[in-house]
Amino acid sequence: MKTAKQKSIALPDNKLADVTGRISRLSWLLDESIPLPGGFRIGWDGIIGLIPGLGDLLGLAASSYILYLAAQAGTGKVVLLRMAINILLETTIGSIPVIGDLFDFLFKANSRNLRLLQRYTEAPSRVRRISVVWLLVFLLLTLAIVAGIVVLVIQVIQWLLAAS
Repeated sequence: MKTAKQKSIALPDNKLADVTGRISRLSWLLDESIPLPGGFRIGWDGIIGLIPGLGDLLGLAASSYILYLAAQAGTGKVVLLRMAINILLETTIGSIPVIGDLFDFLFKANSRNLRLLQRYTEAPSRVRRISVVWLLVFLLLTLAIVAGIVVLVIQVIQWLLAAS
């Protein structure tokens, strides 16, 4: 029997099934609803993302609604943070013309978040542990990239000053 602290999902099973169903339908619509030759599928998130500026914001809004539903279902904060990072990665990289649009079609943050939520409902403590490790690796990589950019900027400034 689970204690209150171990309980991972705050909604009753019928409400949880309803929320998961809504997330599943929206995720499918955004990431998988349009079949292409060769068995590959894309969704409306990628199509809408082709509209400069507005498309990425609309995709962000739809993906944020999935995050909201997951939070309402009682999903743990670490898992919600991981889901938010998936959304922010897709939105940030997706806003880069052409390359970002391709990334949007391939990354499929909503489908990733749905699978993450499904795994979380089956094994919350395992997914929480994996998410903590994933977030730490992501943080370290982000710090390494930022440090690399800072070093590069310093070297360019030094080069420009030496050239003058």
